[in-house]
Amino acid sequence: MLDLFAEAEPWREPLAPGAVILRRLALEKAPQLAADIQAVARRAPLRQMVTPGGYTMSVAMTNCGPLGWTSDRRGYRYSAVDPLSGEPWPPFPASFTALCREAASAAGYGDFQPDACLINRYAPGAKLSLHQDKDEPDLRAPIVSVSLGLPALFQFGGLRRSDPLRRMLLEHGDVVVWGGDSRLFYHGIQPLKPGIHPLTGDCRYNLTFRQAGKKE
Repeated sequence: MLDLFAEAEPWREPLAPGAVILRRLALEKAPQLAADIQAVARRAPLRQMVTPGGYTMSVAMTNCGPLGWTSDRRGYRYSAVDPLSGEPWPPFPASFTALCREAASAAGYGDFQPDACLINRYAPGAKLSLHQDKDEPDLRAPIVSVSLGLPALFQFGGLRRSDPLRRMLLEHGDVVVWGGDSRLFYHGIQPLKPGIHPLTGDCRYNLTFRQAGKKE
């Protein structure tokens, strides 16, 4: 378990061309990030969305920032308002903005300007099937993905669903950034194993920052 090295300084782990795991980058910031997740969820509650095919996702989701990712029987899309309330999504907490900027810069994407943050909550057994992030209009912008809480097995493949997969354990405080040649690589999370984390309890949270609108 990588938690054996919880006291280690953050380090870089190359993943693919344009992709890197920044181990432990969010570790010190995690308590504030977790508190801000709860603040966002009080305004825009976590919910299990429905896919266009009618499948209820096992992961509970909400958003913050100018745009939020949503899914229902009509399809996947980004929206400026929460469909549950009709109100704008909560703004980015300062802790989110600072961490995303630090991670993107460390990975070589210093000009990244995210306008959407999808917050995922994984309970034991929840998973995210292999998929590409391709609902964004400008695919030159990277993805910044932050792991908090229970460890999860991350799958990272290639441009085709059938490409070989790498499987890596992501633990509390790890940040994955991918873009460039790997921007459209398939990726997913295997079913979360039961456990208890001192900060998040029996679940895992993931923050995914994207540029979902057109860059000014």
